[in-house]
Amino acid sequence: MTPLEQRVLANIRHRKMLSPGDKAGVAVSGGADSVSLLRLLECLRSQLGITLIVIHFNHRLRGRESDADAKFVSELARGMRLECVIERADVQAAASKNKWNLEDAGRRMRYAYFERLAVEGRVDRIAVAHTEDDQAETVLAHLLRGTGPTGLAGIHPQTGSVIRPLLGERREALRQYLRQIGQTWRDDSTNRDQRRVRARVRERLLPMLERDFTGQVTKRLAALAELAREEQDFWKVLVEDCLETLAHRDGGKLSIGIGDLLAPINTLPRNGPGRATNNATAQWQRALTERLVRRLYENVHGTRSGLGLQHVRQVIRLAGESASGSRVELPGGVEVERNFGEMIFLRVADKVKDAHGVKSSLASVGYEYPIDLPIDGIKTVSIPVLKRCFSLKMIDWSFAERDTKGDWTALDAGLLRSPLLLRNWQSGDKYRPLGRRHRAKLKEMFRIRKIPSRERRLWPVLESAGQVVWARGMPVAHEFCAGEETRVGLLIGEAASDSLGASLQHLTKG
Repeated sequence: MTPLEQRVLANIRHRKMLSPGDKAGVAVSGGADSVSLLRLLECLRSQLGITLIVIHFNHRLRGRESDADAKFVSELARGMRLECVIERADVQAAASKNKWNLEDAGRRMRYAYFERLAVEGRVDRIAVAHTEDDQAETVLAHLLRGTGPTGLAGIHPQTGSVIRPLLGERREALRQYLRQIGQTWRDDSTNRDQRRVRARVRERLLPMLERDFTGQVTKRLAALAELAREEQDFWKVLVEDCLETLAHRDGGKLSIGIGDLLAPINTLPRNGPGRATNNATAQWQRALTERLVRRLYENVHGTRSGLGLQHVRQVIRLAGESASGSRVELPGGVEVERNFGEMIFLRVADKVKDAHGVKSSLASVGYEYPIDLPIDGIKTVSIPVLKRCFSLKMIDWSFAERDTKGDWTALDAGLLRSPLLLRNWQSGDKYRPLGRRHRAKLKEMFRIRKIPSRERRLWPVLESAGQVVWARGMPVAHEFCAGEETRVGLLIGEAASDSLGASLQHLTKG
């Protein structure tokens, strides 16, 4: 066994990239690095106890040259008596359609194909041929573009089902290995196209750094990436613990207390020893807060794509300086709102359907449902925009009062007048709540009860002959409250639109 083969075997075992019985797909483009990976794994498969399958993704970007690469890989696999699967895709069309650059489009589609093979169970792991040179180029490219600690981590040895056994090996060592065993390979002409930043880093910047500064630059950049990954692993565990402990999910919303966001971990006492280090404490709290903001965004959006440092700082300013009801819009249709002592992250739908199925913006949606009081049984009104149903039930109050009035209040059905409407809140709505001497604006009642601003627009209100007599979660109107003179009471219940049964649920308390 050659020294290179020994190192690769030790790396796979140390990182537990493969297990006996695994079916490993080897991504082979036809270039020297991927061909080396295939030949190395072929040599090591008995020691590892694995089977191999060759995978080729034809990007169709270089016409006959791309087809020749696919043919070369197919013949290589046949000569090694290995199964070969080839996927062809129009990367150029996908890039134009989605407004991706070609390199990004190729990467996205290639890895989507790899993931599909793993999900379908055709392979357990997929080995790709990134090298130490690729790692150094990636770190430099990230530095030139502008990056933080996450970008310095570069290429990870293992991501999901994808493994990179050659990440610690130099590109030239792999070519020497192929020459020793008499194995040919193909060169991709686009790798030398210096219109691409990556190619300029590979062909000009790295050689200049090695020649004029230090011959160890590639190794040192790879070492930096490994240290950054170790730091990233620490932060990831800490941030996940904060997310699980401090954040709360309610449907599509993710909320966290402002104090918990701005100071996720308070290790120092408010008074006494350690006071002088508060500035240093604030700095590392800020570092944790920034990472927590990114994780909250990712949890709602699905990825961190598009979220920059300026967006993270907007959220932090919102938490620390803005008034309740203020909000910021983040990329990807995510909105963050400060609601009193909480920060709420949610995905905002661009369009919603109103009761008639007509699409309109959320800000313009309103609803109004005329109500005919039921003589008996339950009257049900579904409000699609809220995904809620409201039930109205007439009861004989003389029999029900003794059992009900200690728990909640009801409307006196005899005092209600037409038109009776169930509608959304409107600016200026006011009434005299039960137990109050004066009329109060619903807007002020929302503020006292800390109802988020985004929920107020669609808040359900019952109106009788132009007067507000009930609002969800609020005391009923004093003048319409069921009492000693009441003969027939009206109860209002609420449930999710898909969970209403024959009985009232969650009776609204007065």
